[in-house]
Amino acid sequence: MTAPLLQMRGIAKRYPGVVALGGVDLEVQQGEVHVLLGENGAGKSTLMKILAGAVRADEGSIELDGARVELDGPRDAQALGISIIYQEFNLVPSLTVAENIYLGREPAAAPGVIAQQQMIANAEKLLRSLNVTIDARAMVRSLGVAEQQMVEVAKALSIDARILVMDEPTSALTEKEIERLFAVIRALRERGVAIIYISHRMEELFQIGDRVTVLRDGKYVATRRLCEIDLAELIRMMVGRALTEQFPQRVARGEDRELLRVEGLSRGTAVQQVSFTLRRGEVLGLAGLMGAGRLIFGADPLDAGRIWVRGQEVAISSPQRAIALGLGFLTEDRKGQGLVLTANVTENTCLASLDRFSRYGVMNPAAEEKAAGALATELRTKTPHLNQRVINLSGGNQQKVVLAKWLCRQADILIFDEPTRGIDVGSKAEIYQLINRLAAEGKGILMISSELPEIIGMSDRILVMCRGRLAGEFPAGASQEQLLDCALGAHAA
Repeated sequence: MTAPLLQMRGIAKRYPGVVALGGVDLEVQQGEVHVLLGENGAGKSTLMKILAGAVRADEGSIELDGARVELDGPRDAQALGISIIYQEFNLVPSLTVAENIYLGREPAAAPGVIAQQQMIANAEKLLRSLNVTIDARAMVRSLGVAEQQMVEVAKALSIDARILVMDEPTSALTEKEIERLFAVIRALRERGVAIIYISHRMEELFQIGDRVTVLRDGKYVATRRLCEIDLAELIRMMVGRALTEQFPQRVARGEDRELLRVEGLSRGTAVQQVSFTLRRGEVLGLAGLMGAGRLIFGADPLDAGRIWVRGQEVAISSPQRAIALGLGFLTEDRKGQGLVLTANVTENTCLASLDRFSRYGVMNPAAEEKAAGALATELRTKTPHLNQRVINLSGGNQQKVVLAKWLCRQADILIFDEPTRGIDVGSKAEIYQLINRLAAEGKGILMISSELPEIIGMSDRILVMCRGRLAGEFPAGASQEQLLDCALGAHAA
């Protein structure tokens, strides 16, 4: 093997009460896809922020082509050909696609004058190279999640990167979009670009990766060729133990008592005349219908439809009304819609239950902290203390705080929209066990997911959508092929 393009040696980073990285090594070759793997909180994102110049290491060195480099900021990293696509979008909604791609690097027609047409043409060329049909003049706020992700990819490629870091790049993409992205990655690899690839979708690592480096609790574990390792060994390296089952054992649940019923739920062409019933103690899987949770929870207005809660027809015009009726909604966008990032763990945990912790308008901080502490212990949330701002937690631990918010509220109808998106395999197992426990306690859970193995492994019944309409219903244990046939329209009415 030739000399590495990138060497990070002995990288250490400490925060108050937390050792994020404890002497980590990473070596990446030119023209390889190098997977960086570890549980949430293992230090992957911190290591990449150091490489991108966004965070300074306390100790250690970085070498490119054998020469030591100092990264005093993101511009230094970009100048060296290092580009990063963060897990959470880093786009300006009020700017166009082209303006986002070239933000801070706009071509000039004259001093102080941006060459708009040239910038748009360059952006369109980049987007065409990704085989995506996005208007370079469109405002980013008008784009869907998957389209914004592809803009992030184009933005990263626009600096002609030698090292491209992708942190959970497929978390919001469909299978076709993932295939398109993988084709781009393979083309970049052929051109000699080094890709550092971070993902919790274990199955895709073997499709796209060459080597893997595993971190655990901020420490280096090992680097291996992916063709010489299997999934079970990868998981053992990540979590320090074997996970005997991807999905926990369960028995068929669901009582006859109806908790939630919707009839004729409609909004535009995305959701059309959808009807279903959720029973107490049941996990109802919903595959292929984005946005249904927001409609039921009152976050988006309905064009048509009726909703019953515990047998009583209700009008849910706002999330506040939904919460008052005993509904909880774990949104797919935990940072944008599920959390107050600048607030701490306690404040976020108790956010939907302020009436429980106040009397005559005066809050009881001791009661809040006691409740938040109990839930953090129960969910095994990794945080140095309850006063830690959630923006400083890993993605998996942020998700646990969102879950804690609805457990604190004691909601008995829970809508989980992509509950394990961006979550590592160990944390996924914990969330699956929690879902089983909540169902056993008699709560009704509507689980909306784009991951068919998750739907199959966790649901008592499965509803499959096609082009905004209910295409089929399947019992627990249905095959992935059956669901895919239905989702693709083979059995759609």
